[in-house]
Order: sequence, then C-alpha cells, then structure tokens
Amino acid sequence: MEETGIAQSTKRIAVVTGSNKGIGLEICRQLATKGVVVILTARDQNRGLEAVQSLKASGLSNTHFHQLDVTNQNSIASLAEFIKSKFKKLDILINNAGVAGNVVDPEAQRTVKYDMNELAGPKAKKSEIFKQSLEGSETCLKTNYYGVKLLTEKLIPLLQLSDNPKIVNVSASLGQLQFVSNEKAKEKLREIDGLTVEKVDEVVKEFHEDLSKDLLETKGWPINFSAYIVSKAALNGYTRVMAKKYPEIGINAVCPGYVKTDINHNTGIYTVEQGAEGPVMLALLPLGGPSGSFYFRKEESTF
Repeated sequence: MEETGIAQSTKRIAVVTGSNKGIGLEICRQLATKGVVVILTARDQNRGLEAVQSLKASGLSNTHFHQLDVTNQNSIASLAEFIKSKFKKLDILINNAGVAGNVVDPEAQRTVKYDMNELAGPKAKKSEIFKQSLEGSETCLKTNYYGVKLLTEKLIPLLQLSDNPKIVNVSASLGQLQFVSNEKAKEKLREIDGLTVEKVDEVVKEFHEDLSKDLLETKGWPINFSAYIVSKAALNGYTRVMAKKYPEIGINAVCPGYVKTDINHNTGIYTVEQGAEGPVMLALLPLGGPSGSFYFRKEESTF
C-alpha cells in the first residue's frame, strides 16, 4: 500500500529532471534504493509513466511521475504545485535535463576519437561531423541554462523548507572555462567575487546575438559544440552565484563523465550506473558539506 503524502513528507523528497532514461533514470533508481522519495520527470507523459512503472516493478514503490518541460513556465508551476500539495517541501533538486545542440550522424559519431582539446580546445579545428543550427543551439540554451534557472527559482521556496536542501546541476567538463575561447566571456565567468546572475545572462545573450548573426568564429567563440559549451559554462557560473546567494542550500555542479547514453549515441566510456554516482553522492551530502563547487564524477575539480 502506498504511503500517504503526509507520511512521505517526513522523508527526503527529490526531483530529477529529464529522468525517463539514461543517467536521469539511473539517478532516480539509486536515490530510491537509498530510501529517498523520487519524483521522476519527463516531457513525454507516456515515457515518464513507463519509466516509473519500471522502477516500481523492481520494488521501488517510493517513485512518482510528473510531466515537466523545463522550458515551459506553466509546466514548472504545475510541478511546484504538485510538490507543495503532496509533500509540503522539497529536499533535493537534480537538474539533469539537457540537450547536445548538435546534429550528428550516429555512424559518423562512432568514428570520432574524443580528444576534447582537438575538438574544443584553443587549437580546435571545425568538425564536419558535428553540425550546428540556430534552432538547435537556441533549444540547447533554453534547456541547459534558462530551463535550469526557471525551475530552480520556482522550487527554492520549497527547498528552503528542508532541513538539508541540495541542488545538483548536471553539467559537463566542456563547460569548464578552458573551453570558453571568447576571452570577454571567460573573464566575466572567472570573476568569482563579482559574478552575478545578470552577468552570466549577459554572456549567454552576447553569444546568442553573435550566433544569430553568424559571427561565432569572428568573435572567438568555440567552433564545435559552441551552444553546449556556453550553456554548461553558464550553468557552472549560475551554480557559483546561487551557492553564494543561498548559503543554507548545498549547490554544486557535476560532470558525470562521458557516459553511454542517447545524447552521444552510446559512444561513451562510462555506464549509466557510473554516471549517476556523482550526482547521487552530491545529493546525499551531509548538512554543511561543500557548496559552490564543480565535480568530475565524484572528485572535486576546477571551473
């Protein structure tokens, strides 16, 4: 018999975005295995319900589904109301939903040797395999950065009702500043003490303006994965700002590693089980644990 919302509200409650498959689904599984009540979310209702049923079938009855499109304010408001009415609070928010922003042929992608310095470093050469469009890049920014902002800001009041609130932003090593080749953007994001959400927004807006005018190479932005790199660098910057603004909430960013998932046509080197370990570890840190940090898997790294 399913527990009531009142009984569950004494337990840890977690929301995981983009979690009907891949790393997100595995994060839900690992959290539920540890006794956390998990709200699995997905844009597609049917896929989300199927994912929750798969968890329940494996004995994890403390799982729920709610539809969520992180780019849609009404969808976000509906999730917030669901959490508030059923659980009264939120303990863990894992911002996992993300898109690559590239169009790539799966067979061609399997031939690529993933040397990040060659593909995204200062001496990177333009790849003919990874295509970028204005529409795909805009979707990438909306999902990976603006969507996280919209959802986080809506759910912070519920997180503040927790006695040990945590936010985990699933980011990427490509979002580290060494891959942000536009010097002006890099300097803004590097300025720890003076960094604000407005300054992070400025970086994203300047990138978008140059993107829409086809000036990315002229203005020194990354030539491959440009929207993905900027969206994740902005997410990392946002993580640092929010950690300072809300010291009572543990807020960290984590790269799960290059995991075999649909986003890379399963060309990764880590399993989803390994990829989920870092986000789950950060979600379950004790009160007073690290905040405002960037992790590669389970080890602290640099921005």
